[in-house]
Amino acid sequence: MKLGTKLIHAGVAPDPSTGAIMTPIFQTSTYVQSAPGVHQGYEYARTQNPTRDALQNALAAIENGTHGISFGSGMAATDSVMKLLSPGDEVIATNDLYGGTYRIFTKVFERYGIRFKFADMSDPRNIEPHITPQTKMIWLETPTNPLLKIIDIAACAQIARASEVILCVDNTFASPYLQNPLDLGADIVLHSATKYLGGHSDVVHGALIVKNEELAKQLYFIQNSCGAVPGPQDCFLVLRGIKTLHVRMQRHCENGEIIAHFLRNHPKVDKVYWPGFTDHPNHTVAQQQMRGFGGMISFTLKDDSIEAANRTLCNTHLFSLAESLGGVESLIGHPASMTHASIPREERIKNGLADSLIRLSVGIEDAGDLTDDLAKALS
Repeated sequence: MKLGTKLIHAGVAPDPSTGAIMTPIFQTSTYVQSAPGVHQGYEYARTQNPTRDALQNALAAIENGTHGISFGSGMAATDSVMKLLSPGDEVIATNDLYGGTYRIFTKVFERYGIRFKFADMSDPRNIEPHITPQTKMIWLETPTNPLLKIIDIAACAQIARASEVILCVDNTFASPYLQNPLDLGADIVLHSATKYLGGHSDVVHGALIVKNEELAKQLYFIQNSCGAVPGPQDCFLVLRGIKTLHVRMQRHCENGEIIAHFLRNHPKVDKVYWPGFTDHPNHTVAQQQMRGFGGMISFTLKDDSIEAANRTLCNTHLFSLAESLGGVESLIGHPASMTHASIPREERIKNGLADSLIRLSVGIEDAGDLTDDLAKALS
């Protein structure tokens, strides 16, 4: 199946008991057994749920993996990946990443003896000096949050294989419509399915997809043992969202391109971060590993102050000031005080995350209305 067809059909089938074309919401906590240990494949809903199974099958299919594992949030999925490690292990992570990921790394798992090193992976060669015998994982986002850096997944995979370490790629910003990291050599793909996979700002969800059977077994064990599983209603909503991912992402990409060029030509805007620009440092890599450049854009103002940023942030009407991204409606946010507030200011500035940096999640509204909204807010 081609991608658009796969997103609608792969991993799901009509309900065998009723013929319902949409997977039912199996709202139950337990399942009746005819004798001890004799059941129909389901025992207890933390361990298995038919709605969740359908979603996990769909997730595996759309990322070209063999196993999908669903969680109650993207951070729960991140937490489970970290639980593959042991005290003394080291992780090399990109230095531009979601603030919640930085927080769980440095404030939670460092307390348990796991060490984290942060590197600019725009050039994958920057990873190699940090590798030691204790290195067990490389963690990257591409495009990164919020500076939209592009990291060469295939090059990182080659480094990971040579060092016999796990490569985990957070694919939230791109979605499976634009990029499939497993095809490029990644071991684990992570999604905050709250974002583009759900697509309607009405569910919180996380997902992991793998190809390796042993890795899948470990992650299923952690999922069941630690219990950060999603409810069936949430699984149903993500299943519904996946069916329209391709048509939504097409419009996100079209609108993103229009907004990026509008901002670049605006007299009050300084830098615009969007991988579709031909002068983006890794534009060629983006062309090779992505099918489009997405609807995520960040920009700074020539007046590089929080006050100037706030004036813009508080004067949009179609771009709603809110955390999160990937919904059909456009959102605007201030990473320094919202999504990345957990990162110390000196660390933010060092990595290029300026006080005036504004992040847009460009929705699927009319592009002309969106540019008019930004023009008024910037005036």
